[in-house]
Order: sequence, then structure tokens, then C-alpha cells
Amino acid sequence: MEELLDKYLIANATNPESKVFYLKMKGDYFRYLAEVACGDDRKQTIDNSQGAYQEAFDISKKEMQPTHPIRLGLALNFSVFYYEILNNPELACTLAKTAFDEAIAELDTLNEDSYKDSTLIMQLLRDNLTLWTSDSAGEECDAAEGAEN
Repeated sequence: MEELLDKYLIANATNPESKVFYLKMKGDYFRYLAEVACGDDRKQTIDNSQGAYQEAFDISKKEMQPTHPIRLGLALNFSVFYYEILNNPELACTLAKTAFDEAIAELDTLNEDSYKDSTLIMQLLRDNLTLWTSDSAGEECDAAEGAEN
């Protein structure tokens, strides 16, 4: 799977949307592996996931609108990675809240085709924020939200 993504799909992606999509897929793949990996394998798997997500995130911030469904989906999955794999609720909440707020600010730029997809993902971001702030780790999310206001 990794070879297919790296050698063919990511390497031959000709537009930012495709590249971000495939890098997100790579991040997701390694995130799923990290859920069951142990020891040094787990650390390497986490590093691979974080590297792919970060590269995709950097490209998406430069090349895509905050309301783009692929960018929002990446923010959703990357924030879940921070919360579930790295056990970092503060970063997870900050990432999710920033993505949500940036998308809300540009909601009027959405075209009809993307509206449903984007608003669905925005709701999932909001749902995660609500869940994470009600967890025992809620203090970290509340602190992250307070810093943004």
C-alpha cells in the first residue's frame, strides 16, 4: 500500500487536491497501523502518519480554500490522529477549531456541489470538539478554545 501511494499516486499527482488526498490517505493508513503496532514499529508508524498528514496539511493551507472538502477531511483526520494516537487533546482541539472557524468565515464562497460535503465534515469537526471538551481531557480543549477567542 505504502509503495503504491509513494511511487505512483503521490509521485504522479498533478494538482494540489490529488496530492493532498493521497497524502491524507497515507496518513490514514499509518494511523490505522499505529492503533495496533507496538514498540519501535509503533513509533515509526506514528512518524510516517504524522509526516504524511503534515505535508498534506501544509499543501492544503497554501493551495486550497478552507471550505474545500478535502482540506476539511484532512483537518478532521489529522485532529483525530493528535487526539487518539498522540494523546494530545490540546493540539487536536486547536486544529479542529481552527479548521472549523476558517471554514465558517468563508462559508459564503462554497459552491453548490461542495456545500453538502463541506458542511457535513464541519459538523463532524464540531461533534469531535463537543465530545473532546466533555471528556476528562476537556480542560485542554477548553484552554485551546479560550486562547482562540
